[in-house]
Amino acid sequence: MARRNLTTAAVAFAASAALLLTACGGSDDSPSDDIKGADSGSSSPSASVSASAASDADRPDIELPDSFQADFEGWTNGDPELQTALDDGKERLRASYAAIIDGDPEASYLAYYSDTSALSTGSAWVKGYKGLTIIGEVKAYDPEISYLGDAKSRATLFYCVDESKGFSKDLKTGETAGTPAGESPKVQYRTSLGKQANGVWKTLTVETEPGGC
Repeated sequence: MARRNLTTAAVAFAASAALLLTACGGSDDSPSDDIKGADSGSSSPSASVSASAASDADRPDIELPDSFQADFEGWTNGDPELQTALDDGKERLRASYAAIIDGDPEASYLAYYSDTSALSTGSAWVKGYKGLTIIGEVKAYDPEISYLGDAKSRATLFYCVDESKGFSKDLKTGETAGTPAGESPKVQYRTSLGKQANGVWKTLTVETEPGGC
């Protein structure tokens, strides 16, 4: 699937943890926390409160047309709060696709799941598809999520997206285009999220690297 104006310029993988920590206001948390894979540990004492807040949030319904399908494989976690963060991270990606299809860089549903730099880069990514739509199928898989700091109000979420069956389509000519020659259709997304007062985990930063998976 041809990409225009990726969410942010990709940076060296070794530096991404520090960048995410800074972007999330990591100085308020423990600086020694490592980015780890998905944690299926037991629920924290505040899990029931968090679940209640999450259920009270007025999340938008995001619908994708039959012409485009986004599948999510393995997006589960044993920690209820991290599961909520996973779900909101998933909806943010779905919102990005919906905004491209709707041709609306300022879509309210995209803004709902975005904050700080992800708000502007998400809009810029959608603008890169002006005059185009997307069709076919993509698969998001291998999500790795963990808390950033002891407060458990920040998290990092890394995942892969296989775009080999996704295409852009010119709205005027009907011409379609896949992943550019020489570029991997498998893209790694490196995101950070912050928990809001209403229980929603908004995406704060996004980095992408074609071939990173």
